[in-house]
Amino acid sequence: MRILITGSSGMLGVALCEALGKDHETAGLDLNEPRGGLPLPDKFYKADILETDSLKKAVEDFEPGLIVHSAAWTDVDGCETDPDKAYLVNSRGTFNVAAASGREVPLILISTDFVFDGKKGAPYGEEDEVNPLSVYGKSKLNAENSVKDLKTHFCIVRTSWLFGRGGKNFVDTVMQKGPLSGVLKVVDDQVGSPTYCPDLARAVALIARKGFSGGECLLHISNSGRCSWYEYALKIIEKCGLSESVRIERVSSRELGRPAARPAFSVMDTSRFSAVSGKKLRPWEEALDEYINSKG
Repeated sequence: MRILITGSSGMLGVALCEALGKDHETAGLDLNEPRGGLPLPDKFYKADILETDSLKKAVEDFEPGLIVHSAAWTDVDGCETDPDKAYLVNSRGTFNVAAASGREVPLILISTDFVFDGKKGAPYGEEDEVNPLSVYGKSKLNAENSVKDLKTHFCIVRTSWLFGRGGKNFVDTVMQKGPLSGVLKVVDDQVGSPTYCPDLARAVALIARKGFSGGECLLHISNSGRCSWYEYALKIIEKCGLSESVRIERVSSRELGRPAARPAFSVMDTSRFSAVSGKKLRPWEEALDEYINSKG
């Protein structure tokens, strides 16, 4: 199958190129050129999802049998302070990608746990009511609705707390800033599931291979287990051997005072993915081990 991956030079895009490139011909589409030393697509289009002409030209040239749309603006606080850009990139950009390929070309959209308000107090299933608290969450929910409106065959994949090679992530931030400052303040009142990009990408590859039952699907996919950001930071410094030199201080979201509200509990129920695929992603701690070990 020929698969077009948007956002192919980003953290998840790189992992998707590697996972999907094992069995399929891939093309990447991004504003930024692929970086050396990271998995590359078979073909690359330098294009903007907001420019419909160049986007349509890339789709017509490559003629994909599937599109995986991972391009997004994921800076949650940045989205809150610049909502026009957030809706343009995340909502309009998704509309453009879906429209450029026509109704019949299947599309997998990467979405987010931030479509929920975090008030349920238990893992969210696919049929639970959505109620995003932030501009980022609202713009991604709009993206989901665009795909539902424009596509006959689609799969929306909601995921959470991504980390991996090729992009900014919480693990790298803790590893870099911890030794420099000696103290990091991390919120302890937000709970979710860290997800390793290669694990998510392999799950997407499995979905691509199996196809979409009934023409459309909605799946929650994340590594198993849960933690607060504070617990996550503690585990990172423990695995890096920094527990004696770096102190993690717990603070509340209110104390931190960031622009965008986050769901207090955004753990997702991934049992539907397990039922469909016969797979369950490994515990996030195991994935974290692999990532840290890969960095030497």
